[in-house]
Amino acid sequence: MAKKTQKLAPAVTSRAVKVKKRLLNAAVKNPQTLLIQYDNTAEGYDEEKIEDMREMYGTNAISRQKEATIFKRLFDAFVNPFSIVLFIIAVISLATEDLAAFTIVISMVMIGGVLRFVQEHRSRHSAEKLTEMVETTVAVQRVYEDEDTEEERSERREIPLDELVVGDVVYLAAGDIIPADIRILQAKDLFISQSSLTGESEPVEKFEKEITGKPLNPLDLNNLAFMGSNVISGSATALALAVGDDTVFGNIAKQLQVKKEPTSFEKGINSVSWVLIRFMAAMVPLVFFVNGFRNGWLGAFMFAVSIAVGLTPEMLPMIVASNLAKGAVTMSKKKVIVKDLNSIQNFGAMDVLCTDKTGTITQDKVILEYHLDIHGNEDERVLRHAFLNSYYQTGLKNLMDVSIIEYAEKHKVKELWENHTKIDEIPFDFNRRRMSVVVAAPDGKTQLITKGAIEEMLSISSFVEYEGMVEPITDEIRREVLRTCRKYNKDGLRVLGVAQKTNPSPAGAFSVADESDMVLIGYLAFLDPPKESAEEAVAALHEYGVSVKVLTGDNDAVTKSVCRQVKISVENILLGSDIEAMDDGALKKAIEVTDVFAKLSPQQKARVVTALRENGHTVGYMGDGINDAMAMKAADVGISVDTAVDIAKESANIILLEKDLMVLEQGMIEGRKIYANIIKYIKMTASSNFGNMFSVLAASIFLPFLPMLPIQILALNLIYDISCLTVPWDNVDMEYLRKPRKWDSSSITKFMLWLGPSSSVFDITTYALMFFIICPMVAGGAFNTLNEGGQALFIMLFHAGWFVESLWSQTLIIHLIRTPKMPFIRSRASWQLTLLTSAGIAVGTVLPFTFAGRMLKMAHLPLVYFPYLIATIACYMVLTTLLKKIFIRRYGELL
Repeated sequence: MAKKTQKLAPAVTSRAVKVKKRLLNAAVKNPQTLLIQYDNTAEGYDEEKIEDMREMYGTNAISRQKEATIFKRLFDAFVNPFSIVLFIIAVISLATEDLAAFTIVISMVMIGGVLRFVQEHRSRHSAEKLTEMVETTVAVQRVYEDEDTEEERSERREIPLDELVVGDVVYLAAGDIIPADIRILQAKDLFISQSSLTGESEPVEKFEKEITGKPLNPLDLNNLAFMGSNVISGSATALALAVGDDTVFGNIAKQLQVKKEPTSFEKGINSVSWVLIRFMAAMVPLVFFVNGFRNGWLGAFMFAVSIAVGLTPEMLPMIVASNLAKGAVTMSKKKVIVKDLNSIQNFGAMDVLCTDKTGTITQDKVILEYHLDIHGNEDERVLRHAFLNSYYQTGLKNLMDVSIIEYAEKHKVKELWENHTKIDEIPFDFNRRRMSVVVAAPDGKTQLITKGAIEEMLSISSFVEYEGMVEPITDEIRREVLRTCRKYNKDGLRVLGVAQKTNPSPAGAFSVADESDMVLIGYLAFLDPPKESAEEAVAALHEYGVSVKVLTGDNDAVTKSVCRQVKISVENILLGSDIEAMDDGALKKAIEVTDVFAKLSPQQKARVVTALRENGHTVGYMGDGINDAMAMKAADVGISVDTAVDIAKESANIILLEKDLMVLEQGMIEGRKIYANIIKYIKMTASSNFGNMFSVLAASIFLPFLPMLPIQILALNLIYDISCLTVPWDNVDMEYLRKPRKWDSSSITKFMLWLGPSSSVFDITTYALMFFIICPMVAGGAFNTLNEGGQALFIMLFHAGWFVESLWSQTLIIHLIRTPKMPFIRSRASWQLTLLTSAGIAVGTVLPFTFAGRMLKMAHLPLVYFPYLIATIACYMVLTTLLKKIFIRRYGELL
């Protein structure tokens, strides 16, 4: 296989031409000839033949974009605009023989780069591992060896998609993804959506009949289907012709690298970066010119560049990667699998959850309660016809089919009825809302048996079994039927109609057109009770600011009954027919006051979701059926379950291992925690850095020397950044989690402008303390009265005093800003964050007394400095707490 991937472009092109010929040749041959050509039979391949075909034609896996080498990933982790600035400073420091500066800057680059590389690797590895837990499969016919008897036998099995080989016989039903490029061998009302390949908006019907003439384009042929498309309705048997990179989809994937649309999460991160860049663009030139005229241009240049670095949360990529990796692993422990890590924030920002009813609000098990004639009396004939319909259909067996078969087994009647012979079927689809089978009884009598939604069954029935006689359906009988159904619907029972026609068209000629002039014989009533946890889950989601809207294809009476039981408002309800009559403007108004939508088609579900998003909501859609796939793609977050049909799982960003709203709630809370800790880091870092730089600018105007050396600014930033490494593990206040959160870069600007300058007030008081009291006391006089040595000591002492005060205020701001509550008392940081910030303060405080401090050109601080420091920090904490309260009162929230 390795040799194949190393072939040159001409060889790849030649292979593509051969595959195209293979497809075109298969299209003109009949199914039996094709099976012989690929050395297969109706029994399928054995293990030896599977390996031969895989060796000959390749594996059914699409080659993704070539994964970056470890060196490329290291390069990306270390090289960004801000690390380039640091490298420039390191080169200048080395050129000027300032080894201390060089060491600090390189340490800063190494810590940020290594941690980002490690966390992004963990994040990617976690995503891959979690995605592997959700597997898409395909039904094939294969020969397997019986483990007990060691005899070979043919059976249909579900296998992972990548195990499929050319020549395999594949079975398809509604909801399946086409697993390879295939030739249809047998089809029944098979409609396939291939819009992802051809752009056709309408599903295309496929047939088994061979093509006549000389076809030129495989995509134009109605007996071929292609990887990347999916079955909308019907069923089929097919032969795999091309797999993996040889498919049409694989060829397109090799030629195109489609740029993914950034999520709101990525847009939010980008908007934050631009806010900081705008501040840098304004601040850096100003600092450069002010200091250039007073202190020399080279020093001013390095100082200005250091200011730029100081304004940048350079650990942001690492913090984001850590948050997402940790979040994905934590969510997997809560039975929530994240396919797309960037969707985690959207999950937490979700304020509207649209969900299907069956299996989410109701139990994932439907119970057949009654099988009744037209008058509401129990009738075994109705059960027998329903059983034959469900038992012999090969398409999409839903929960009602399963309950009918289980009921027959439980009441020992299955054996009496499964001796019929199936002749044909007309599979279910979501437009007809019914399905039919044609069966022959042992006595030779043939029947077309149809079951489906009662309105659709009335539309195709001309007759009814009424009081023991077959009578034409009159308006009065129609009203009686609907009254009976509504009575059961109001009790929360779903009702299907059952109809039959004796000795219909000959075999091979059955189609939807045959579903006419039927005889309606009775009803099936199913109990689809709410889950015990549903009411609690709906209440919990409301408590967390998420409104639940039910979008179902079921009828309104049943939907109302179930929704009432779980306390979802049914005051307003919209039907599919209502939505069809509305323009987009009217729909956008109606959906804001409606929580229940019934009798919806897949297109109408998607339209409701789109309208909600256009109204400014972050919308999640939870579903597991083919009729949910369109709505899931239209939503901000598609949510499915691991038992869903293939197309639903492929459309989803989040997969639940348990179909329960309570599981969803836990995952949503984790998404909000991730957002909280990311925005917490950005706001606290941007505001504290902005405050420090504002202080530097003010000091530059009045001081006769640089207020802090570039290397000291970088060392300060390094210690602070290390203190922030455990922010992803910080606690989040429960009150904060109760509200959906969206990215808003303007709130960061407000936050910086309000809370940043508060530290500047005490930086300036520290300047005054150091310049007028502490430094003259230690150095022996005012700055302008000292000789060169005395001025050097004065400056080193000043730098040390402001360095320590700045580090204390900048680090303590983490605890002050991380919560709107009183820090340390009403809201405590995690032990990891508390430990690291305490260590950062301790290291920064003792630094001036060490050899490293001398390398950074700082002097020992006198003991008299520390009471002033404690008083300054206490006043700063009081002022920040007051500003927090004012900020919250004005803007509604802190973070």
